[in-house]
Amino acid sequence: MQQAPGKTPIRLGLVGIGKIARDQHLPALAADGRFDLVATASRHAQVDGVPGFASIDEMISGEHSIDAVSLCTPPNGRYEQACAAIGAGLHVMLEKPPAATLSEISELERRAAAAGVTLFTTWHSREAAGVSPAREWLSGKRISAVRIMWKEDIRRWHPGQEWILGAGGFGVFDPGINALSIATAILPEPLLLQAATMDVPEGRAAPLAATLTMCSGAAPVTAEFDFLQTGPQTWDMVVETDAGTMRLAMGGSVLHLPGEEPIEAPDREYPRLYARFAELVAAGASDVDVRPLRLVADAFMLAERRATEAFAF
Repeated sequence: MQQAPGKTPIRLGLVGIGKIARDQHLPALAADGRFDLVATASRHAQVDGVPGFASIDEMISGEHSIDAVSLCTPPNGRYEQACAAIGAGLHVMLEKPPAATLSEISELERRAAAAGVTLFTTWHSREAAGVSPAREWLSGKRISAVRIMWKEDIRRWHPGQEWILGAGGFGVFDPGINALSIATAILPEPLLLQAATMDVPEGRAAPLAATLTMCSGAAPVTAEFDFLQTGPQTWDMVVETDAGTMRLAMGGSVLHLPGEEPIEAPDREYPRLYARFAELVAAGASDVDVRPLRLVADAFMLAERRATEAFAF
């Protein structure tokens, strides 16, 4: 969607120029006339043609006027960056997971409201092509069981990113929270965690695998997360209902409904997120949903931890 005539683009600063920023954020911003990327902040990288700074503090105190920031850094440390942006009167968009703790995101929500700026906790997998149609199809149906299988290769998607297995790095819940974001969006009843296991490698703080036992109303919900799957990757969700079995495949991008051809569409997750951010800024509103993060926090509280052999990238 292009910028409407007479509308001034939102001057945006992008913080954290890593893999997700280059793969998703930069292309989405380049295609959206409602935004003008005017600055970046990163300790190790820059974007050609865009003024770059070593930190968000340097970026927001620089000579370039900024209206909003998009934070693509790891969740540990993002709270301080968001506080700096909110304190400068800037709108804030947060990559998932939005913060390292529930207390942090609660305080950011309070600060954003007090400052009168937008705070947007993004869950990109909810914008996959099959998610909204899945939610609509499930409406009014009786769900008998849900199975979630989210298995991928950490070395392929997070090469050398040691932080992801450290304290506050989430481990396998970094991708697993995507599944939880979809489940909390499409299931009509709240998800409650009942039990969990975590496989934590020797010398690491975060798990490489996890299982969750949950319920959504009377329906049992199970989830299997694995960070060591090689070959074909698995991002599937199967929902058994009184009208047949629904399956979301490939991270929500392909929807299989009983007796119908698969529904799929090109990847538009991040363009949809930035469109939503622009709408929120224009409306002077925020969108803060912590349900997926709360389930992960519950898992870290309840889980049986099992020590496994050491892991190296």
